[in-house]
Amino acid sequence: MAKESKLLQPIQVGNLTLKNRIMFPPLTTGYEQRDGSIGPRSFSFYQRLAKGGAAYVVIGDVAPVNTASPTPKLFDDRQIPTFKKLADAMHEYDCKLALQLFHPEYDVPGVGKMIMQARMAGMEAQKLKAAGDMEAFSKKMEESQKLTKDAYAKLHHDMKFFVSECSHEQLNQIKEAIAASAKRAQQAGVDAIEVHGDRLLGSLCSTLLNHRNDEYGGSLENRVRYALEVVQAIKEAAPEMMIEYKLPIVTVNEDGSYRGKGGLIEEEALIFAQLLEKAGVDMIQVAQANHTGNMGDTIPPMGSIAYNWTLPIARKVKELVSIPVSTVGRVISVEAGEKILEDGDADIISYGRSLLTDPDIALKIERNEPIRECLNCNKGCVDAIQNRKYISCVLNAENGDEETIFIKPNETPKNICIIGGGIAGCEAARVCAKRNHKVTLFEASNRLGGQINLAAIPPRKMEILRSIKYYEKILPDMVDIQYNTKPSVETINSFDEVIVAIGAQDFMLNIEGNTSNVVSSWDVLNGKVDVQGKVAVIGGGLVGTETAEYLAQKGCDVSIIEMTDKIAAQESGTILPLIQKDFKEHNVKEYVNTKVCGISEDGKTILANNPDPVQIPCDVIVMAVGSKKNNFDTTGIQIPIHFAGDCAGERTADIASAIRSAYHCANEI
Repeated sequence: MAKESKLLQPIQVGNLTLKNRIMFPPLTTGYEQRDGSIGPRSFSFYQRLAKGGAAYVVIGDVAPVNTASPTPKLFDDRQIPTFKKLADAMHEYDCKLALQLFHPEYDVPGVGKMIMQARMAGMEAQKLKAAGDMEAFSKKMEESQKLTKDAYAKLHHDMKFFVSECSHEQLNQIKEAIAASAKRAQQAGVDAIEVHGDRLLGSLCSTLLNHRNDEYGGSLENRVRYALEVVQAIKEAAPEMMIEYKLPIVTVNEDGSYRGKGGLIEEEALIFAQLLEKAGVDMIQVAQANHTGNMGDTIPPMGSIAYNWTLPIARKVKELVSIPVSTVGRVISVEAGEKILEDGDADIISYGRSLLTDPDIALKIERNEPIRECLNCNKGCVDAIQNRKYISCVLNAENGDEETIFIKPNETPKNICIIGGGIAGCEAARVCAKRNHKVTLFEASNRLGGQINLAAIPPRKMEILRSIKYYEKILPDMVDIQYNTKPSVETINSFDEVIVAIGAQDFMLNIEGNTSNVVSSWDVLNGKVDVQGKVAVIGGGLVGTETAEYLAQKGCDVSIIEMTDKIAAQESGTILPLIQKDFKEHNVKEYVNTKVCGISEDGKTILANNPDPVQIPCDVIVMAVGSKKNNFDTTGIQIPIHFAGDCAGERTADIASAIRSAYHCANEI
């Protein structure tokens, strides 16, 4: 593919020549230092993208002011050296670096002052406590707590109304701060500025959020006025820099409702795109608008929306402007990117989550190698940011720790036996082979994947099979795969070392009563049992929830029973609303804080406490209370034994844990 690849063709964007069409769009990572500067984790992450061949990398959510948010910041000249160090490192690989400048949609100085006052009061309270003045300590702590409460009340108010209430003076100060940050970026050797068209600017552009009555409100011309002023301020402050604009689109869902708030509806966006070109913007990124309270609207999980759903609008923008247009959002594969370019629908492809999964997309296209494709599970990226953690793709054990985690060189190749072709065994085989070991992978069934093949059956989950299809593509050229085979002790002992990755099995609770109608969730998903009528699912974790949804969609009358206070507590915040909607549509009955005590004599009723006794009628009972590791008989084995994946610990885990367990195990042999 490399010779005819559209993705590898260079393109001129303003005063920059991008060596290919592969872009890393702005993503909040959580890697930055406390002051927003570029630290070791950020540096290594972005440098790794450059090493992998990406032509254009945008650092997301760079604030030009000192906010409390855990994002990158460039508000002080003392921060310039860390950005310069990164820009210089990126340029060594002919990778252009951009900063996405944004301002939050709240009064940053006002909220910041209140938070600082609360902290100061808290510190004074601790001094009083240390001095033994408990009465004064109590009063000071009350003051600190009230200040904190008031600060967050103002923040929540501002997130809804600041766009309409902020003064001209505040808007000018924000514009000046953005321009000053752009100037610092230019001094640091950064190549481009991406104007974040969402957040404050998108709120001002939006008919849904902007309720002003001055020259910044009302008509389209007025609502986009400030954004154009910001573009002009950047051009004046940093005339050498290429300017890109993230154009957020308020799209329309299948039911006719709007998706997103902080941006423009399609008709207005097409007009604004032309105004941006006239204002001197060098490139437009067409993206989904945000401000809905659910990051799944902007960064959708697998199976929830069509691939590259904003592409039709990007196509229309491209027809109206002469500057390059990039597209972003669920572009998963190399083939999808190539087709977009071939069809002329966009000029540059933004591989966001995909580059977290595989930073070597460009290099692999050159070498005609398969890439590891993103699952769009949102587990390691979106969920991490929502929980104030740093992002780390579930399929990439190095992601987020590129400075310290990498495949180690190996000068003593060994003959390695790997038992189990689930995702842990496959990853262990890949890493061992990469380290020049000779690998034989034994799989007891006729296909790779293990539990992944089960996980792909519930609604929206088919895309998870991409995790295994990658190994199916690469492993036959790297290792010897023995299907339908359990190696004997003699066979195992013929190797130098063995990695056992035999996974787990479903766990069945021992419940008093008639259990003749009790079946396993694994058997249900595998199609080994046919379930109809009233079904009670015991266990409201991920497997139980997905099984319940699967059965509800098949027409069963489903009840789900969970002993804790929440169904699907570990599910992604972007996926949970989809499950809840499906449960509501299919009238799934949820029993939380409910403990199963037994089953009736006829096997048709579950007896439980909630906390009072409750009876749940059912024709079939599906057990979905988790799994337990498979045990491996080590008798007679004389070579070093290693364990990876679910069978490695006392508790079974998820894909991310299985991948990392296998990676680290294989990396140490």
